[in-house]
Amino acid sequence: MTRPLLIASVTLLAVSALSCGGQPADEQPVKPESAPAEQTLASPRLYVFDCGNLRVADPGRFSLTMDEVSTLDLSVPCYLIEHPAGTLLWDAGLSDSLAEGSPHTQENGTVTTVTTTLAAQLEELGFTPADLDYLALSHLHYDHAGNANMFAGSTWLVQRPEHEAAFGDAQGFFDRSLYADLGTAETVILGGDHDVFGDGSVVIKSAPGHTPGHQVLFVKLTDPGPVVLSGDLYHFPENRTLKRVPTFNYDEAQTLESMDLVEDFLIDTGAKLWIEHDSAANARLRKSPAFYE
Repeated sequence: MTRPLLIASVTLLAVSALSCGGQPADEQPVKPESAPAEQTLASPRLYVFDCGNLRVADPGRFSLTMDEVSTLDLSVPCYLIEHPAGTLLWDAGLSDSLAEGSPHTQENGTVTTVTTTLAAQLEELGFTPADLDYLALSHLHYDHAGNANMFAGSTWLVQRPEHEAAFGDAQGFFDRSLYADLGTAETVILGGDHDVFGDGSVVIKSAPGHTPGHQVLFVKLTDPGPVVLSGDLYHFPENRTLKRVPTFNYDEAQTLESMDLVEDFLIDTGAKLWIEHDSAANARLRKSPAFYE
């Protein structure tokens, strides 16, 4: 699919270095520039969308105490990767339908809030869901697959164990109504790591444990440098520093093994880890229509 025309000029901000804990430093703005109507990309471009917020009632479910966490808020981002060879949506956030009547309180006390729909943020860039070539979800929990049905026209990249769980006897936070349309989507079943565009710049890495086929995403950016989007490998930054596994994970031992593999990968590549649910770090990221590249 071809890149649609941009409908607004894009304000470019200077990219700043990120800390090893995945927390971006403050950024210094530069003179705004207008993007041409049609551009030829030389490298991947990463857009960060606001796809909602969770406020949990009890961090104990994440194997943490109130004294160990600095906040009960969890950010819910989605990401658009625009590559010279195509487009990929990573994670589909909380359902856009939750924007009406937000916030909503779940039975377990978690409060979900959606203030801006994913569809509207795509439209701001000149995209419709049908324009996107690929869809990859870190996993199929409701806060990552909430808008999955919108992208049934894209090619779905999913690990085999996740696909089997999704349409088999899935447990926990799988809500099939959120992703049912993917059952007829063009699908690539993965058996491990996958180089999306064939040049090493955007690579899905298998990291099971949180769910049977959980995965993370490596994106090779020029500045701030390569990053790994964590999915739910970690929720709070304290899950990483204390190496705590949530009580509701599919497999604790598998999760710990995936943590070790990803941490080794970060060392080998020099990539920084962006913990998707880390609300403090996410707040410092520039949001679409600005971008990283």
